[in-house]
Amino acid sequence: MTGFLTGSATAMITPFTESGINFDSFGKMIEYQIEGGTDALVILGTTGEPATMTDAEKQSVMRFAVEKAKGRIKLIFGTGGNNTQKAVEMTRLAEEIGADGILAVTPYYNKCTQNGLIEYYKAICGATRLPVICYNVPGRTGVNILPATMERIADIPNMAGIKEASGNMQQVMETARRIRGKCDLYSGEDALNLPILCVGGKAVISVVSNIVPKQVKWLVSEVLAGKLDIANGTNDVLLPLINACFLEVNPIPVKAAMNLIGFDAGAPRAPLTPMEPEHLETLKAAITENYIEVHA
Repeated sequence: MTGFLTGSATAMITPFTESGINFDSFGKMIEYQIEGGTDALVILGTTGEPATMTDAEKQSVMRFAVEKAKGRIKLIFGTGGNNTQKAVEMTRLAEEIGADGILAVTPYYNKCTQNGLIEYYKAICGATRLPVICYNVPGRTGVNILPATMERIADIPNMAGIKEASGNMQQVMETARRIRGKCDLYSGEDALNLPILCVGGKAVISVVSNIVPKQVKWLVSEVLAGKLDIANGTNDVLLPLINACFLEVNPIPVKAAMNLIGFDAGAPRAPLTPMEPEHLETLKAAITENYIEVHA
């Protein structure tokens, strides 16, 4: 299927306290995204650290998001994992709670075959009427959805598209060629948002838009409107911040950035640790370059 998502989606962080979820802060972040013109929120994607959360915490985050958003923005819930049956159960729960769509990362660590990936996505799509986005991030999972495999996955009726974060533009272009007209291509890598949009991407699922939702929305809108000269300028301003947000493993830097601009994002959960001091200074400078006040 095509047309489920166009524009900018934010891969939301989850603000933690020492004892659980900081729902007051999470609510403020949701409002910040809506005010910034973001088209969709991806909640409990890998940026949201679901691997460190209990099932009860995940369910409470989903329910809170639905109640807070009140239909003002699309909500896409992450339900994928390395246990297919568990992913199916979480997908059904997400639909029951009120998701608009599903994001399912490839199984990680198990390192299934390409046929295994096809069966995994058939199982998830078969468990819901919602649009499903598959997420290819082999640097984190150890599994890569090859273009020929994605071509077959795209034939699943409610497969909405692929969030591509392989980092390989040749592969991205081949995937785009094979799925065009079947399902959509989304950028899952902020540093490649511009080129992925230029080869037919319909949306970005961005980490950096946690911090600068308006600017990321501008970038997408400019490319989709064919204003590439303006889009290049917007991207030039964003790139130092994008680079700073990946000096350490995601979501360490983006959580630090959200704290710096005045949100109570808390710290990442173990085994992740707070950002190293020298990297933090680079991040502060990049935030300032985007004309955002840093709260020291």
